[in-house]
This record gives sequence, structure tokens and C-alpha cells, in this order.
Amino acid sequence: MQKIFPEIIANEKIAENVYEMKLRGDFSAITNAGQFINLTVEGCYLRRPISVCDVEDGVLTLVFKVVGKGTEIMSRMQAGKTVDMLAGLGNGYDLSKSGNRPLLVGGGVGVPPLYKLCKDLIKRGVKPIVLLGFNKASEAFYKEKFEALGAATYLATADGSLGEKGFVTNVIERLDYTYFYACGPMPMFRALEKIAKTDGEYSFEERMGCGFGVCMGCSVLTKNGAKRICKDGPVLQRSEIIW
Repeated sequence: MQKIFPEIIANEKIAENVYEMKLRGDFSAITNAGQFINLTVEGCYLRRPISVCDVEDGVLTLVFKVVGKGTEIMSRMQAGKTVDMLAGLGNGYDLSKSGNRPLLVGGGVGVPPLYKLCKDLIKRGVKPIVLLGFNKASEAFYKEKFEALGAATYLATADGSLGEKGFVTNVIERLDYTYFYACGPMPMFRALEKIAKTDGEYSFEERMGCGFGVCMGCSVLTKNGAKRICKDGPVLQRSEIIW
């Protein structure tokens, strides 16, 4: 964990209630795809945990959805502003288990951490399959970015306004893959758990207090005992999760 004070260089709306923020600073503490940062937001008591979308050449990319007071304030932050941040939090995904054709499944704002994961897998010579799920076309983002990486990319919307109509699980059943990595809402996880053909990893979203394992507020019970999502997670192995 590293406390840093990066500068915002861009903050733009990229979909309905979804923003992409870019910051410049020392992000050497971020070593794995699937980690997150904890951002101080003026007027809010608790820091806001946001998944790392990408980090390259001293620039950190965060993608977040406005869902409350904290993220609404974040959406109005301007370029040039310096922020207080804890970086390098959480464990991240285990790329060594991917096999040669892993499946990356993202739902809504669970999509961003899969972008760095996809980049890192491709650098290892792996050919990931990417599956993105959204409620409707106006909420969709990053399909073109994944395609630009060279990944086979599928998209589904619940209302059928973009890509295939339905949920990501409708597409998964006809895909062939060696392992899976998932990030998104719990209903998506439960549906995926029923049909997944291989072992895999889930990145959980839980309300957090401290964000680095002290308060125990984000603990969940696993087959290996209680685990703190902020410290021992947010990524958990499929085999250890109690559904």
C-alpha cells in the first residue's frame, strides 16, 4: 500500500452515469490487474474504493459509475486537481492459471479491471475471450478498446439495444475456454456459477471501511475461513466461495 497525491489530467463522461478519470503520478505500488485504489473525496467521511482499469507510463485510468454522493463529487473533479489516494490495495487476479484461452466476464462497472487483465494476458502470449454485459446501449463502454487489444469480444444487453439480447450467461454457454475471470454484480456471479465449465476467479464488490484490512467491515465467510475483501481479496477463487 502506498499513499500518494496524483494529479487529475482528464475526467470525462463515457457512458450514461459512467466516467473515465486519468491521473498522473507514481503508481509503482499497483502491480496486479484486479487491484484497487482508495480515494479521499472532500465532504465524505470514508474513502471511495475504485478498481484499477489501467496503469501505464505513470498514468492511472479509473472508470466509475455515479451511484451516490461520493462518486457524484468525483464526476465533477477537474483536470489539475491533486487528490489523496491509497494505491496498490487488494490481491488482484492470478494470471498463471489462465490457460491459453481464458474467458473474461464483466458486468457493468465490473468491466474496468478486466481491461488491464486483458492487456497483461495478451503480453504473456495468451488469447483471452472478453464478454461484456450491460443493461442497455447507453450504459455500454470499452468494447472497442478490448477489440483494439486484439481480444475476441462479445457484448450483451438486457434489453437487446446493443449486441446480443439477454445476459452474459446466454453467450457463455456456447464458448470454449480454459479458465474464467469475472467481475460484476452478485446476480451475475450466481448465474455464472451455475454454468461455468472450468475453475475461475471472482472479484467481489463489498462496502469497505478502512480499505486495508484493519476494520474487518468487508469480511466474508469462505471455505477457508473469514476473508477480508479489501485485503485478502477482492479476488477469490471459485473453489473457496460459499454460495
